[in-house]
Amino acid sequence: MPTLGAYLTPVLLLLASNVFMTFAWYGHLKFKTSPIWIVIFASWGIAFFEYCLQVPANRLGHAVYSAPQLKGMQEILTLLVFAGFSVWYLGEPLKWNHVAGFVLIVAAAFLIFLE
Repeated sequence: MPTLGAYLTPVLLLLASNVFMTFAWYGHLKFKTSPIWIVIFASWGIAFFEYCLQVPANRLGHAVYSAPQLKGMQEILTLLVFAGFSVWYLGEPLKWNHVAGFVLIVAAAFLIFLE
């Protein structure tokens, strides 16, 4: 029987990797005057750390979760991290339709965990 850590560690690693991923993909939006080549290389540098967390998360997680379950979990975590990032870092509040769309995506990802 797997331990609680076997189930929780991949979730925490995926959560942390999504923080890096969100900064890599969207953090440059606050630096619109920076040349595109600089933000591309900065994003690649940030994405390196995302991969350093994401790859072990999936490797360890596959011992207790299926690949579709890992992907569904990653999508839910991405939405949660992005929602906070959008409001906190970018100063762009979420509208009702954004929240409704995110809820539908979470519902779809939840279906992956049904046996």
